Parts: sequence; C-alpha cells; structure tokens
Amino acid sequence: MREKIISIGEVLWDLFPEGSRFGGAPANFACHAAVLGGQVAMLSAVGCDQRGEEALSLLQKFGVDTSLIQRVSEAPTGSVEVSLDANGKPTFKIHEDSAWDHIRWKDHLESLIGDADAVYFGTLGQRSEVSRSTILRCMNAARATGAQRILDVNLRSPFFDHKIIRDSIQHANILKLSDDELIDVCLACGIRSSDQPKELILHLLHSQSLDVVVMTRGAKGALLASSEGIVEQPGIPTIVRDTVGAGDAFLAAFSLGLLRRQSYEQNLFNACSIAAKVCTYSGSLPDETSA
Repeated sequence: MREKIISIGEVLWDLFPEGSRFGGAPANFACHAAVLGGQVAMLSAVGCDQRGEEALSLLQKFGVDTSLIQRVSEAPTGSVEVSLDANGKPTFKIHEDSAWDHIRWKDHLESLIGDADAVYFGTLGQRSEVSRSTILRCMNAARATGAQRILDVNLRSPFFDHKIIRDSIQHANILKLSDDELIDVCLACGIRSSDQPKELILHLLHSQSLDVVVMTRGAKGALLASSEGIVEQPGIPTIVRDTVGAGDAFLAAFSLGLLRRQSYEQNLFNACSIAAKVCTYSGSLPDETSA
C-alpha cells in the first residue's frame, strides 16, 4: 500500500535570471515524494491567474493530488526572485501577500488528515495568520490520529521569529533543519549554541520531545539524532549546478524511508543520494518536467 502524505504550505514560482521555475519547499517535497512512490496530496492556495494554472498542471504531472489546493481571487500565485552565488547557493526575495498566505480551514480536512500516514509543514508557510491557523489546526488533527508530523524548518528572513519556530516544533515529532538554521533553532528553544552540532541536535531531540532530528549539511552530508544515538552520513560527491530544492528532495526521500521502516543508516544514504542528484540540474525539479 502506498504511503499517504499531505504536504501543507507554499506553492510558488522561483524567478531565476534565465526564467521561472516551479518552487516552494512544500510543493517540491510533494513532487519528489510522489515520484518516489508516495500517495501525495497538496494543501495550499494559488491565484486565479496563469501561474496558478501552470502550478496545478505541473503538480498533477508529477502525480500530486491537487484537489485540496484552493483558488483565491484576493492575491496572486506566489513568486520569489532567486539569485545564486558562485557555489550555486541561492538567496531569495519572497513577494508578500501571495495566494499561499490565504490557506483557509475547511471542515473536510480533519477526516482527510486523519487518514494520512504523514503530514508535512514548514515555518515559511506560517507567515500569515490565516495560513498559520490552518496549518496548526491540521497538525493538531494529525497528532490526534498518530500520523507522522514532519517539520521542515525553512527560515527566510524576515518571515520568522522564535515563537514560530518553538510553536512549530511543539506540533512536530520529526524535525528537519539545515546546518545554517541550527543556531537560530537552538536560540529559539533556549539551547546554548556553543556546543558541537551533534550535541546540539541531541539536545533538541530530548528537550523538545522529538522522535527524530535530521540536519542537512550541504556537501558534508547529514546528521541524525534519535533515541538510538547519532547517525552520520558523509556527502555524496556530485557536480553542482545549483542547490535549489536539494533539501526538499532529501526530506521527501527521508520521510518515505521512515514510513517504510528503513534503517536510519540506509535512509540517510538514500536521501543524500537523491539530494545530490537534484544539485546536478537547475531549479528544484528536473528540466524535462518543468512548465
């Protein structure tokens, strides 16, 4: 039976100098999870515009169920201006008051979430009170049924603060973050940031009552903390074109590995391998499937 996953949050277009690419961490996660065999639905909102139509079409092309995506007339489909440094690492300018800031609660969501094996959410998708309220209500429903609650810490200044980080972690049992985000997350949780990364993610695991903390480290691979201790996976050598979406692909593979009860060692290796492959092409998804 295919794993049932609901991904909640932003759907948007990344505007690169050479053209637009589909993006948004929850949307990227949904596409990669569907490609890897999950039964994935996306809860978000898009505008009544051409970019919204193209986003829905692309998600469907990847096999993502778009029936939960709301169409809104009060805001356009999200977009982000992306620039890359010499190492292919992106910086983002995220346009405000986008459609994904208007995700509204619908009563039928509770039963749908109750049927899911895992629910994914992030911090960026909570920048508006409307979407934040809906997302946290969804996570409460997931907690009630025992679904995996997967938090992707996706810190994009100025759209986060310590309260959003803390509240989000309290709604999760699986935490994924990057090494660039570790200090901010620790400070938000009242953890001294002077220790080594392995000690810090173990402290996060225990102090926040999490089941798993997994941290990506770019070319250095990933670290994982669980009740069994620390697992370390070195980076997978690859030729990097850019790193956009690599973390989303990593988490999609890792989440499915958890649901399929893979060993942590095998799961980290598989997730890092898939992330490395994403770094070989431009944008978050393969060229041949871009809109």
